Parts: sequence; structure tokens; C-alpha cells
Amino acid sequence: MDEFDRRLLNRLQHGLPLEPHPYALLAAELDCREEDILRRLDDLLDDGTLTRFGPLFDIEPLGGAFTLAAMSVPEARFEEIAALLAGWPQVAHNYRREHALNMWLVVACDSPAEVAETLARLERESGLAVLDLPKEATYHVGLHFPL
Repeated sequence: MDEFDRRLLNRLQHGLPLEPHPYALLAAELDCREEDILRRLDDLLDDGTLTRFGPLFDIEPLGGAFTLAAMSVPEARFEEIAALLAGWPQVAHNYRREHALNMWLVVACDSPAEVAETLARLERESGLAVLDLPKEATYHVGLHFPL
């Protein structure tokens, strides 16, 4: 990652301008071309520096639902279960934790019923218990990781 990448990622952590050509406006701020930004984002995704780049939506006001879930996955099956989840559009992401509950995942669906169905399906297909950890309160935390 070079200095331009750091400037770009530091700026993007504060969001994109909500306007028809956000990358053009961002390019003017960073004194580069719009194509440079788009190419660098592709490169950062391709090399794994970024694993995801896209909007985050508050789906609940739109009728959707999400939950955080956790599982205790035997080490010998961890990659198998991760691969299973990778193919499910309802699973926004999953990750390893150093804990008895070593796999955590975020499930986002069109409805609360679909969240429950997805978690039940995961239990059926994996043969493992899934702990549902639904949101109890919303907190808006401005988080920035200077690079």
C-alpha cells in the first residue's frame, strides 16, 4: 500500500459524497483522475487489502432484518462450514474468533422470518448449534482507522 492508497482509504472511511458522480468529486479532492480511484479500488480488492467495498444499508426501515450469530465449529470442519456459508447470499460475512464460539457471521435477509429460516437451515446442514445474537439497541459510532 502506497501513500495514495492510504490517502484514498482514509478519505473513504468518511463516506462517499451523495451525488451523481461521487468518484469525480473524490478525485478532485485527492488531486487525481476518477479512473485512478476506480483502478486503485479494484487493485486493493484484487490483492486482498480490501475484502469488500460497497454501501451499508439500514435494512430494518425497509422491512429487512439481520442478526449476528455464532457457532462452535470443530477445527477439522471450519473451512467446510466457511465454504458452505460463502455460497449463501443471506450471509454478509463470517469470520474466525479465538473463542469457544469460533465462527461468527452476520445474516441479512428480507424479513425476520427469513433470518430464522436461514439460521435453522444452517443448523440442519451443518449439524451444529447456532447462537442467535439479535441487536438489542442501535449505536452510531464514528469509527476511523488512520492508515
